[in-house]
Amino acid sequence: MKVATWNVNGIRARDAQVHELIETEQPDILCLQEIKASFDQLPVWMCDIEGYRCYWHGDKGYSGVGLHVRKATFPEQPVFSHPAFDYERRIAAVTLPWATVASVYVPNGGKDFEAKMRFLEAMVRYAADFEAQGRPLVICGDLNVARTDMDVHPKERKPGIIGQRADERALIESLISHGLVDVHRALEPDNADLFTWWAPWRNLRARNIGWRLDYVLASQSLASRVKSCVCRREFGTSDHGPVIAVFE
Repeated sequence: MKVATWNVNGIRARDAQVHELIETEQPDILCLQEIKASFDQLPVWMCDIEGYRCYWHGDKGYSGVGLHVRKATFPEQPVFSHPAFDYERRIAAVTLPWATVASVYVPNGGKDFEAKMRFLEAMVRYAADFEAQGRPLVICGDLNVARTDMDVHPKERKPGIIGQRADERALIESLISHGLVDVHRALEPDNADLFTWWAPWRNLRARNIGWRLDYVLASQSLASRVKSCVCRREFGTSDHGPVIAVFE
């Protein structure tokens, strides 16, 4: 079972790269964020990829998330949805026999920090509901918070800056505390070079001077079956790299 997540920073600019990622990785589930397009703006092929069902939850020029689900892995028509707290088209979920998988794009917070905090608080309640019901959950996407100082290159660490604030990090920890595991960090607990986003200047990406903002959070029962989780830093022209997790 392969689950991939990627903040594409504009699907219309990177549609060929999405196609390449699907062909190369053949994910069973692909979560996309920041698609910046409504359904009628998508490339014609995007929802007609052989072997996949898709769900798009986006608007023109801003935010938006998407999901692709492999038919061979999940032959029954899945149920796509988004929770009531969603706004600006920032979360879409698919209910599958083994788990619910959510593609999430948390607000950056630069323009409205309180809205970001409200969204994260709602995410905490969302995870708590799944935990209370004993339902497996996978949250994939750009959470726009570096979990710890280790998740930020030393040259990028700025105490109190949005994305590194203690109150944001506390909510990420609260989210994870509801039966979830940060699978990438669990597999590489001591890797201080584990980043998924790089500012698009001064050749920071090539130098791997970045932040870890993109996550795969999985219920403990699922996380115990994770075989690998990697970020493909070299792939594509988005400012984020795709994160790909493989479950037994």
